[in-house]
Parts: sequence; C-alpha cells; structure tokens
Amino acid sequence: MATEIRLSLLDVHGMKMEALTPSGHAVIMDAAPDVGGTDQGPRPMELVLVALAGCTAMDVLSILRKKRQPLEGFAMEVRGERAAEHPRVYTEIDVLYVVKGSVDPQAVVRAIELSATKYCSVSAMLRKTARIRYRYRIEPTAPGAAPIEGEYEMAEATA
Repeated sequence: MATEIRLSLLDVHGMKMEALTPSGHAVIMDAAPDVGGTDQGPRPMELVLVALAGCTAMDVLSILRKKRQPLEGFAMEVRGERAAEHPRVYTEIDVLYVVKGSVDPQAVVRAIELSATKYCSVSAMLRKTARIRYRYRIEPTAPGAAPIEGEYEMAEATA
C-alpha cells in the first residue's frame, strides 16, 4: 500500500512548506535563514528523529499497557549525529526512554526489544545508516526508591 504526501510551498520566496498526510494532518517545515528559510518550522531531518521517537514510543507504551505495567509517566530523549559529508544521514542515534512508575525492568527491556527488532519501521530504516543505542531509566514512585538505568543491546545481524 502506497503512502501519498502532498507538499505545498507556502512562501514562494522562501523555504516554508506544508506537508499534508493521508490522515489529514499538516506539518509545517522550514529552513534556517542562512539557506533561504525563515525558521518557522522544524527541519526535515529533525522530523526524522521525531518520527523515530513517536514510532518506538507508541510501541513501548502499547506493550507496557498490554503487560499491565503500572505506568505513571513516560518521556523520551533522542539525539542524533549526522555524517559530515552530503548526504548528511544520521550515523549515530541515542534513544533514552524515561518510564515513571513501579514497572518491571524486564518488561521495559522486552518492550524496547520488540519495538527495536519487530515493530518500529522507522528504526528499521534508520539502522541501515545509523547505529542506534537504546537506553532506559525507570523512575519509581515509591518514596526513597532509586532510579533504575540500563541499556538494551541489539544483537548484531549475521550475514
């Protein structure tokens, strides 16, 4: 099934544009002033990291909810390093899941693993050019409980 995005230039003299998705949602993008933009929207490569965060977050949240984990909050931080030369693809990406609640660390690791290896299409595409590091921090709500930190290490693919 094909996905069709419609894009319109909003400023004929600049770089501000609107993309309309098949689900009817608009995304405004722009460039920095030094390359002809007016800085009125995110850059396309920023949206790639937004897409990764959204994709894997939806997976992890769905899995933790199916496992009936007592989730009280959730956030993410995603940081990407790009190649120095064009095309400036992402080469290193660091993903940090911040889970709040008295959740089972094994459930968090399994949810991250399933997202990374099976469900998240965005991470599957980005792994073609980037090494993705998956980390997590669980912030328990019990008084005096220390945060639990860890990393999910994806097995190397064998040829």
